Amino acid sequence: MKGELFSSTHMVRPAVEPGMTVENAKCLKYAVNGEMLARQGAMVAYRGSLKFERKGQGVGGMLKRAVTGEGLPLMAVRGQGEAWFAHEAQNCFIVEVEPGDEFTVNGRNVLCFDASLSYEIKTVKGSGIAGGGLFNSVFTGQGRLGLVCEGNPLVIPVSAQYPVYVDTDAVVGWTAHLQTSLHRSQSIGSMLRGGSGEAVQLMLQGEGYVVVRPSEATPQKAQQH
Repeated sequence: MKGELFSSTHMVRPAVEPGMTVENAKCLKYAVNGEMLARQGAMVAYRGSLKFERKGQGVGGMLKRAVTGEGLPLMAVRGQGEAWFAHEAQNCFIVEVEPGDEFTVNGRNVLCFDASLSYEIKTVKGSGIAGGGLFNSVFTGQGRLGLVCEGNPLVIPVSAQYPVYVDTDAVVGWTAHLQTSLHRSQSIGSMLRGGSGEAVQLMLQGEGYVVVRPSEATPQKAQQH
């Protein structure tokens, strides 16, 4: 076969080492030699001797999504082979978590991760009931975490002098040692008159980075994740 479709631009490359790599802007490849974890339904292709097992629906088997608190079911992938993961043609990125690191991430942005990583579901401090019960997962340990994002994310430095205010529907995640709280940007009177539509944001203070996607999740879109 000939044609641009069959050029090296689109042809997959052989894995040179076990683990996660970026296949292209919209897809991650995982060379499995043992076990890894991924969101259910994210596998688009695989080859080799792999088995896919749904994880339980309990607290240990799902990532609670921000705002709605709904779960993101996971699956374990075991064996030897290669698997490709993607979600709605969103952009893919890899975060390398090292010992002592801590990365808090919104469940809707998780694509896949190394089994060597641990995660704990936590309520975002300072969000309370007013934030709809913001649930994120905190990843620790050593390994790679694959993320998806609608568009190219913004990575914004946070410092003690310059806190960052983020729309709760746009935040992807943030690094360790950042303190969170809700910030109201307009008065009740302004809200009753229509306001700006940006009444409450998540304020992050300290030293670190916050990752933001360049769009907000609409209620219809959020229900699909």
